[in-house]
Amino acid sequence: MYTITKQFTFSASHQLEGLPDDHPCSRLHGHNYVVEVELQASGLDEVGFVHDYRDLDFVKQFIDETLDHRHLNEVVPQGMNPTAEKLAHLIFDYLFVRYAKLSAVRVSETPKTWAEYRRGPPIGARPHQEPSSASPQLDDLARKVAALIDDFVKKGEALR
Repeated sequence: MYTITKQFTFSASHQLEGLPDDHPCSRLHGHNYVVEVELQASGLDEVGFVHDYRDLDFVKQFIDETLDHRHLNEVVPQGMNPTAEKLAHLIFDYLFVRYAKLSAVRVSETPKTWAEYRRGPPIGARPHQEPSSASPQLDDLARKVAALIDDFVKKGEALR
């Protein structure tokens, strides 16, 4: 299996709900986030690539327009805590519609911490079960999530 990874950065604020008042993440604060996008393939294309890195410029555009210098509580779906775990999942679902070889998205808030959402079999799945990305229902859900994120992007552009 071949794997490539490209890294992107953005700065944003957030505030996590449901934590004790003395928890630092319960207060408004910000991070310089690092997002890593990983693609995998069992073979290479005619040039010798898993995927052309240049085509991943769309990821930078998406991050810059949707997440960079934003308050993430206003970007994610209402009621969702903008944790690194949730951001990794949202970014994965949005990008998977465009990049079928996408295998993982990692989001880091600090140099020592990161969260990852990885395509794979559902937790507790038997070894012979298909990965979740092969499920038509989950593929449909990924398209719906991508449409929701597109709506949030459009709303954000309307506010500019």
